Order: sequence, then C-alpha cells, then structure tokens
Amino acid sequence: MKKSVIGIGNALVDILTRIDNDNILNDLRLPKGSMQLVEASTSAHVGVAVEQFENSMAPGGSAANTIHGLAKCGIKTGFISSTGNDKMGRFFEDAMKEVGVQPYMYHRDTPTGTARAIISPDGERTFATHLGAAVELTAEMLGKELFAGWDYCYIEGYLIANQPLVRAAIKLAKEAGCKVAIDLASYNVVEANRDFLLEILPQIDIVFANEEEAKSLTDSTPEESLEFIAKSCEIAVVKIGKRGSLIRRGGEKVQIGCNKVNVIDTTGAGDMYAAGFMAGLINGLNLRQCGELGNCLAESIIQVIGAKMDEGRWNAIYEKFPMLKNNSK
Repeated sequence: MKKSVIGIGNALVDILTRIDNDNILNDLRLPKGSMQLVEASTSAHVGVAVEQFENSMAPGGSAANTIHGLAKCGIKTGFISSTGNDKMGRFFEDAMKEVGVQPYMYHRDTPTGTARAIISPDGERTFATHLGAAVELTAEMLGKELFAGWDYCYIEGYLIANQPLVRAAIKLAKEAGCKVAIDLASYNVVEANRDFLLEILPQIDIVFANEEEAKSLTDSTPEESLEFIAKSCEIAVVKIGKRGSLIRRGGEKVQIGCNKVNVIDTTGAGDMYAAGFMAGLINGLNLRQCGELGNCLAESIIQVIGAKMDEGRWNAIYEKFPMLKNNSK
C-alpha cells in the first residue's frame, strides 16, 4: 500500500501582492526575503501600504502548501492545524478538502491567520505574517491517535518557535510509527531557535533547508551543512538556489541542477520542492529522481503568482512523471 503523509503547521490565508520596487519593504522595515511575525495592527498597516497594487488570495502556510502539493501528486494526506470559526477558516479548509486532504482542524474564536506575501520585482517574497488562530494550536491538543495510521509526519519549520508543540508532535509521531520530516522554513526562525534545532535534529528523519537556513544552523558552507545534517538524519537536503540542490542519504550523495525559467514569484518554491521530493520517495524513486521531481515542482511554482498551480501546469508535470497522474485527485 502506498505510504501517506500527515502534516502539521500554520493554517493561513495568503494575501499576495506584487510591488514595483523594494522601497516599500524598507519603509515597512521588513527585511527582504524574511518572514516576520506581526500583530494584527501591523498586518493591517502593511495592507494599507500596498493597497495600490493588485493582490490575490489563496490558502497558505508552509506545511499546508507541501501537503496540498503532495495531494496533487496522488499521495494520501492529512493536515493538523487551528483556524478561526470564520469565512477565512472555511475558505482554507474547503480548499484543502477539494484536493483530497483530510483536515484535522481545531476551530477557535480568534480570526484565522493571514500571511501577507509581498513579491519583489525579482520574484523574491517577504512575509508579514499574523498567525491569528494558528498560534492557538498547543501540545495539549495533540494525541497519538492523530498520527496513527500515517507513515510520515511533515512538520512546518515555522512551528519551531513553539518548542513544546514540536516536541509533542515528534514524540507522538514516533510512537505511532511515523518517520518525521521538517523544513527549516526561514533563516531568521533558525537563528532564533538554533539550540533547540540542534537538540531535536537526531530525532528527525528528513531535513529540508535552503542555503541561508543551513548557514544559520551550522555557520558553514552548503556542502559542509549537508554533511553535518546528514550525520544525524536519514536524508539531508540543502537547496542552493540557482545551483540546484544537494542531497545525502548515508554514503550516497547527489547534486541536482536547475533549469533556467522565468521567475515570477518564489512563494512556495521550497514547499513544492519538499512535496515533489517526498512524492518521489513514496513512489520508490531513487535520490536523483526524487530531487528532479522536487525541482520540477519548484520550477513550475515560481513561474506563477502564489503557491498554487493551475491544472495546465499540473498536467505538464504528470506528463513528465506519469506515476503521479495515475494517483492524482
């Protein structure tokens, strides 16, 4: 039977805005390429600052993007999170159900969280995230039954700041027989929680990191970071931007190159790489093929606005990787 993935992360609604220059980021004191947690008032202020530009809305959150992508790859998936009992929360949950994700949602009185993604002319994205109800997911809400019957637990790196929640998720997932995967999410999150990450690293089976996140964790080059992470985990992946990605499992090491594409928006690139890689792993592909599938999804998503692709792009992916089409929703 094909393996399955349960994700846990922040359920957010992305509000995507393309700007014509980066001066707005400086005015808002938002470091380009970062993810900043903000209060509701700051989120509203950011909204006013970019209101002259066109924006769109989509279900978001890092792990939710990956789980959504896995579902589109035909993998059985579920997602644990917390939303408000409001229109935004229903929008998020319906969008996940639409692609076959089984939601395990806690409904709160607090409004659903939002992530304002500001997209620079070069495609780099900067997030001002108000977690809202998502932050109300706690360790005490989790039980072993949530993870029973799943093969992988995919943990969102942005949850790392809630150390009790992450500890509980890892413990319960392992007790239920799940392998645990995590994406390190953002360099500033890694910097603020480095000691905790180093502590839990030996309990993680698959680690995804980009070059900046890996450097924040190890203060080393991507190649050295890969070796460091791989000593603790079954599979280590370090993405190195335009140069592709480095992957190591035991004594096996591969490097995946990139194709030149028209970059519109990098939102969701890392999330979709993880989705493709794990879909490949579940389908029995070798490491190079897993990386190539991850790269294919990442290259496809950066050619559109936001972290979701239309059916035309998915059909092009299914043509390259037919085993996905046979199982896709």
